[in-house]
Amino acid sequence: MTSRPAGGGARWVSVGPERLGRWIDGFAARHGLLETTAGDEVVRLAAADGAVAECHVPFPPLTPSGGGPLARLITHARAERRVGVLLVRLGGHAAGVFQGETLLASKVGSRLVHGRSAAGGWSQQRFARRRDKQVSEAHAAAAEVALRVLSPHLAELEAVVLGGDRRAVDALRADRRLEAVFALEAGPFLTVPDPRLAVLRTAPGLFRAVRIRLVDPT
Repeated sequence: MTSRPAGGGARWVSVGPERLGRWIDGFAARHGLLETTAGDEVVRLAAADGAVAECHVPFPPLTPSGGGPLARLITHARAERRVGVLLVRLGGHAAGVFQGETLLASKVGSRLVHGRSAAGGWSQQRFARRRDKQVSEAHAAAAEVALRVLSPHLAELEAVVLGGDRRAVDALRADRRLEAVFALEAGPFLTVPDPRLAVLRTAPGLFRAVRIRLVDPT
């Protein structure tokens, strides 16, 4: 479970699907559960002492049947979906297809991209042109990997989760060959380090977790 500030005195808590039931029980025990309301994207728990937990449904909408709101949320979160993942940072990229937490297909790659030069004059201009070429080649390599890994599975995927660096990912959106990939885009965006295979393997722990906006009692 992870926690970070959410603004306005609230905080975000991420809870794995297998722990969600225990987390809800603990919230009710600590604060006294008063009311639960469910929408397609958020299940809201209002406690007797004023605490509020807004559980954001992963891969909405929430399953419409199968018991009360909390039971449906837990069942929905635990479902083993087939999900594509595309992670891109400048110079590094990874794509994978997961069934639940199992990695079915993947490819990881990297391209050299030099940092920016502080030199001036013609030297700087030549360096900038060379760097621009490296950036373009890195984007092209990432696009090729995305096509090779994700395209054969598009008909089976419930969603594609993106991550890495937003600017690097956004640079691929202009590639019309990837339109079908981006059409399946779903949150959350995964802010991860260099997209190596070990990093890719951790992705299910991030995209399957239930993000909860928690407001403590005043």
